[in-house]
Amino acid sequence: MGLSNYKFQDYIPKVVLCFREGYSKKYFFNDLFAGISVGVIALPLALAFAIGSGVPPERGLFTAIVAGFLISLLGGSRVQIGGPTGAFVVVVYTIIQKHGYDGLAVATIIAGILMILMGIARFGIFLKFIPFPVTTGFTTGIALVIFTSQIKDFFGLQIEKVPPQFLEKCTLFCTQAYTWNKWAFIVALSTLISIFVLRRYFPRLPGAIVAIIFATAASYIFGLPIETIESKFGEIPRMLPTPSFPHISYELIKNVFPDAITIALLGAIESLLSAVVADGMTGTRHRSNCELVAQGLANIGSIIFGGIPATGAIARTSANIKMGAKTPVAGMIHAVTLLLLMLLLAPLAAKIPLCALSAVLIYVAWNMSELGHFIEILKSQRSEAIILLITFLLTVLIDLSVAVQVGVILAAVVFVKKMADNTSVEVCRILIDENDNEAPQLRDSDILFRKDIPEDVTVFEINGPFFYSVADLLSETLIRLDKTPRVFILRMRKVPIVDTTGIRALKEFQLKCKQKGIIFLLSGVSEKIREKFKDTSVELSIGKEHIFPDINSALSYVKQHQLSDYSLA
Repeated sequence: MGLSNYKFQDYIPKVVLCFREGYSKKYFFNDLFAGISVGVIALPLALAFAIGSGVPPERGLFTAIVAGFLISLLGGSRVQIGGPTGAFVVVVYTIIQKHGYDGLAVATIIAGILMILMGIARFGIFLKFIPFPVTTGFTTGIALVIFTSQIKDFFGLQIEKVPPQFLEKCTLFCTQAYTWNKWAFIVALSTLISIFVLRRYFPRLPGAIVAIIFATAASYIFGLPIETIESKFGEIPRMLPTPSFPHISYELIKNVFPDAITIALLGAIESLLSAVVADGMTGTRHRSNCELVAQGLANIGSIIFGGIPATGAIARTSANIKMGAKTPVAGMIHAVTLLLLMLLLAPLAAKIPLCALSAVLIYVAWNMSELGHFIEILKSQRSEAIILLITFLLTVLIDLSVAVQVGVILAAVVFVKKMADNTSVEVCRILIDENDNEAPQLRDSDILFRKDIPEDVTVFEINGPFFYSVADLLSETLIRLDKTPRVFILRMRKVPIVDTTGIRALKEFQLKCKQKGIIFLLSGVSEKIREKFKDTSVELSIGKEHIFPDINSALSYVKQHQLSDYSLA
C-alpha cells in the first residue's frame, strides 16, 4: 500500500504541490512578471521554429500556447517552459517533406503515447544516463543543420524549394548564390548583430523581440523589397483552431513509426535536460516520470489544436527563472500571454520579415552548437570522440532519426561496457572471515585472513553486476585451469543484480561443470537474487542445497559431505 501510494505521489503535478505548500500574493506577482516576459520572448521563436520546420507560422504559436500550458499544468518541474524548440526543427522538416502534416501529426501522437508509457514505466531516471558525447553529437549536428537551413532566407536567395539533404542543400546554395537579395541580407545581418549586442550588454531585455521590432519597422517604413510572413503565408489567425484529430491509417502509422520514436526520444531527453538545468539554477528537484507523462499529453494536445511537437525549452526556462518565476503558474501565464498577443497583434506579426526570423534561428543554432564541449570531447578519450563524431555525422549527413536511434544504441553499448569494465572475476586463494563479531573492521577482499581454500576447491568471486560476459569469462577460466577442481564455488556477495542473459549463462555454466564432474556451489547470494533464482528455475537447476548465504556455509557443506579430500580442521 505504501509503495503504490509512493508511486502515485510521483505523478502529482508540481503545480498541485506548490499550491499545497501555500501560494502567496508575492509568488503570484513574481510568476505574472516572469510569465508575461517569457511570453513576449517566445512569440518570435514560436514563429521562427514553425517556419524553419516547414509549416505555417501559426502552428508554432498553437504549439507554444497549448503544449506550453499543458506542460506547466501537468509537469513535474516548477519552472519548465515548454513549446516548439530548435531541436525539433530538423526532424519536423524531414517528416513534413516525406509525409506532409498528417504524417507529422500521426507521428507526434504516437510519440506522445510513447512518452506517457516511458513515464509510467519510470524510465525518467534512465534517460539521464545517455552519455554526454551522444547528446553533444546530435545537438551540435542539429545546430549545423538549422544554420544551413536558414541561409536561403538570410541571404534572400530565390529558391523555390530547399532539399532536406545537407550536401544537396549546400550545393544548391552555391549554385544559386547570385540570386541573393542585398536588402534581405542587410536586415538579417543587422538583426543578428542586434541580438548578440543586446544579449551581451542588456541581458534582461528580450533581445530577439527588440531586434525583430526594429527590423519589421525598418522594412515597413522604407518599403524594402523583402519577403515577409504575410507575403509568403498570408495572415496569421487570431484564435486557436477547432480541435480535431488527423486522418490515421495503418499504412501511415507504419511509415511514420521510426520518426515517432525519434520525436519521443528527442522530446524526452530535451525536456529532462531542461528540467535538470532548471534544478541547478533553482536548487529544486523535478519529477522526471511526471514530466514525461506531461510531455506526452502536451504533444497530443498540441496536435489536436494543429500544432507541432513540443518539449522543454532550455533558453526560455532559464529566462523564466531569471525573471523571478517561482511556480508552474508562470509557464501557464506565458501561454496565456501568447494567446493574447496572437489575438491582438496577429496583423502586425504578419509583417515580420522572414530574413529577420532566419537571424533569430541562426542565433538559436549558435547557442545550441556547444562548440566548446564538442572540441573538448574530441580531445578526450578516443572511444568518446568516435561516438561524438558518429552521432554528429549521422545527424548532418544522413538523418536525425537515424542519429538519435543509433545514439541511444551507442549509449546502451557504452553503459554495458562500463558495467562490464567495473565487473571483475577473481580467483580466491585466501578468504576473509565474514563474521562481523570476529573481524568487523576487515571487509576488503584483498586482505589475507584466516582460512585457506582446499586444493581441490576453486573459489571465484564476482565483483559487480552479473552479465553474460562474466559467465563467458568464467567458462574460459575453467578451461584454462591447470587442474580440474572437484568443487567450484562462485561467490556472489558483491553482485547487486543478475540480468536475464546472466541467468541463462549461469544455467549453461552449471551444465558445463556437471559434464566435467565438477560440483558447482553458489555463496553470498542475497535474498533478492535468491528470489529471482526461484522464479527463473536457477535454484532448480543448481539445486537448492547448493546455494548458500556465505562462504563459510559453503565450505562447511564441502567438509560435511566429504566433497573434498582436504581437511578443514
